[in-house]
Amino acid sequence: MAAFAAAVALGYRYLETDVHVTADGVLIAFHDDRLDRVTDMHGLVAEMDFAEIRRARLGGGEPIVVFADLLATFPFARINVDPKHDAAVPALIRVVRDAGAEERICIGSFSDSRVAEIREALGPAICTSLGPWEIAALRAGAWGARPFLDRLRRRPGRCVQIPPRGRGGLPIVEPRLIAAAHELGLPVHVWTVNGAAEMTRLLDLGVDGLFTDVPRVLRTVLAGRGEWFPGPGATAAG
Repeated sequence: MAAFAAAVALGYRYLETDVHVTADGVLIAFHDDRLDRVTDMHGLVAEMDFAEIRRARLGGGEPIVVFADLLATFPFARINVDPKHDAAVPALIRVVRDAGAEERICIGSFSDSRVAEIREALGPAICTSLGPWEIAALRAGAWGARPFLDRLRRRPGRCVQIPPRGRGGLPIVEPRLIAAAHELGLPVHVWTVNGAAEMTRLLDLGVDGLFTDVPRVLRTVLAGRGEWFPGPGATAAG
């Protein structure tokens, strides 16, 4: 929670997290499917009850965050969420509904089926990024296969979330793709960008948002461009 609070104190209004679900159905803001890499405990999240997981501590001594608590702690924040496993989807749907948070959540996934399940359950109020198949269709359309763009016009995705490069270092974020996305009214968000020069390059290309692990660096870049507009949680210390 300290990391989310620090980003809010810097002035960010948009946060990002992944989610997994515990054996007893508690949705946690956590990237890995195991505790081993980043906590002082071991085991698969899906095989452990939350009563056990809540004892785990991250590197800085912080406990793992319950996703519902994240929504409640920062009610003005908009949160991008990646359900990392099929089992997390029903729990995510339930938590978003219970919190009435449909209007401030964007859900992205590497799984077309997860995106489809969420869209069907939460309806048009929920923001989702394009799924993998839709990204492939956008790339094809950007390079001249117009029927693919026509098909995407009728689909409910509201944004494009992609890495700068794909396998083998081949560029994905290119002017043609950005133009095709914008033609469809879809903002382009790029992950995960930690270097100031790369941030600047992508913003110059016309992308609409960046995911980063170094929010201070991104804030400096945006401020230098006259594009930094801090949110309500910003503090003077931030």
